[in-house]
Amino acid sequence: MTPAISEASARPAVHEHEVLNPATEEHVATVPATSAAEVGTAVTRAAAAQRVWAALAPADRARLLRRFAVLVGEHGERLARLEVTEAGHTLGNARWEADNVRDLLDYAAGGVERLTGRQIPVPGGIDLTLLEPVGVVGVIVPWNFPMPIAAWAAAPALAAGNAVLLKPAETTPLTALHLARLAREAGLPEHLFQVVPGAGDVTGEALVAHPGVAKIVFTGSTRTGKHIMARCADRVKRLTLELGGKSPSLVFADADIETAAAAAPLSFLDNAGQDCCARTRILVQRTVYDRFLELLAPALASVVVGDPADARTQMGPLISRTQLERVRGYVPEGAEALRGSAPDGPGFWYPPTVLTGVRPDAPVATEEVFGPVAVVLPFEDEAD
Repeated sequence: MTPAISEASARPAVHEHEVLNPATEEHVATVPATSAAEVGTAVTRAAAAQRVWAALAPADRARLLRRFAVLVGEHGERLARLEVTEAGHTLGNARWEADNVRDLLDYAAGGVERLTGRQIPVPGGIDLTLLEPVGVVGVIVPWNFPMPIAAWAAAPALAAGNAVLLKPAETTPLTALHLARLAREAGLPEHLFQVVPGAGDVTGEALVAHPGVAKIVFTGSTRTGKHIMARCADRVKRLTLELGGKSPSLVFADADIETAAAAAPLSFLDNAGQDCCARTRILVQRTVYDRFLELLAPALASVVVGDPADARTQMGPLISRTQLERVRGYVPEGAEALRGSAPDGPGFWYPPTVLTGVRPDAPVATEEVFGPVAVVLPFEDEAD
């Protein structure tokens, strides 16, 4: 996954970030960046709000979270349209993501009154364990699925009685900011759920390093995850990581080759391949390799790439020009490939691409491309 935080660099501090529509490159919004000092202020406010929140009766916390879920549902279409505009997600995907946030909040609310601890028999009596909130939780999310990844961490953290500081990626802060407004409207204590936009090496770094943040939840690249793990280790700070991947599809000779070839494109083209579980290595048994490619070519060409706000679109743009150039760098000039089509003109477009004749140890076959590029590799048998 693309880093949401990186090692500190010598670049000057950025005081605001421009949000672009990746399908058109048009300006959408300018969002102020959060400085390290402002992160400190946010932590102090969150800690005070967390004490108020944790002191509420569990039924009251659950009721407020359900109200938050209802508001997310009522604003689902607006949230989805924001996701289309800032992240280039297809409209169908974005609507699912908004619904997922609603459902996660509702699900987490159902667990609030079940955080009961345990009674453990010991000689001469019992031990009683209690489940208590850790305090302030820092959540650092990437740009590829801004809404659901934020909710996967924030909903259970809030349900357990914690405060949440959410740092969205620089390119996709708008849905996070809207969710924070809905949380306040639902009646959650002020400063309990705050969004701190900004660069990873400033805002994210401050969040990880702050002694008042009891836990970090990070989704992003393996390289950046290692950096955060080392920083958290200094303070023995709790940490949850979800890092990169290079998932395969396996096609054996006795499989339904027609179905496998038809399903292969969208297994790695969802969200333009910007997905840590995109199946970008397609391993096909050699005896059916040629037949698989014959069937794959028309399936790849049929994928509809275009305006993400059009309900017929199956794949939108990449998130940024930086990401577009990164993806291009994985495809050698003149490489053997099957290709689909993508729009010309403004926007960060790259066509669906399947490389053939690639060595198994080539970077495109071993590294996470995070774009609409897959490789097809032949194998002999299960042992191979």
